[in-house]
Formats: sequence, structure tokens, C-alpha cells
Amino acid sequence: MSTDQKFAPIRKGLLEFLVLRIVSARTVYVADLLKRLAATEFATQEGTLYPLLSRLRREGLVDYAWQESDSGPPRKYYRLTDAGRTQLAELDAYWIRINATVSELGS
Repeated sequence: MSTDQKFAPIRKGLLEFLVLRIVSARTVYVADLLKRLAATEFATQEGTLYPLLSRLRREGLVDYAWQESDSGPPRKYYRLTDAGRTQLAELDAYWIRINATVSELGS
């Protein structure tokens, strides 16, 4: 099994965390999210991102607003909810603990 295959579940779990971080900075359109992720280990496709955003919306972590577009139909722009900010703060704290553990055990 390749390293990419072994770490696929970790990347999948971290994708939610990264999407929340990106959306926390400002309201974003799906194309913005895809562009930010494209240059990273977390490059993904619309077919992965839309179901994730739908789940995050059902969980009350993100919401969206329709905005007119100069280049076509209206677009959904996503933003973090208060619950999403709370979840992101918890994930940030957990990430710090996990990194510390990995660093400590690797010494």
C-alpha cells in the first residue's frame, strides 16, 4: 500500500478542518475553495466539496447566501456560523495537541 493510500483517511478528515478554516476568513464561492486547495496536498473536486458543504450546512456549521454574478447565474457564497466558529476553535485546539504529540513521540 502506498503512502498516499495509507494517509487518504487522514486527508479526508482534515479536509473538513481546512474548509472550515478557509470559510472562516471570508465568505467564499466553491471555486474559491477549490482554488485555495488546488495548490496543496488537499486538492479536491467539486464532487467531493459539494457533499461536504451540504453536510456542514446540515450540521449548522456553515450557511450560504446567493449573490448575483457578472458572469452567469447567481452563486452560493458560504460563511461560517457561530457553531462553525466554535467547531473550528475546537479543531484548532485539537490540531495543536495532535502536532505536539507527534513531535513529542518522534523525539
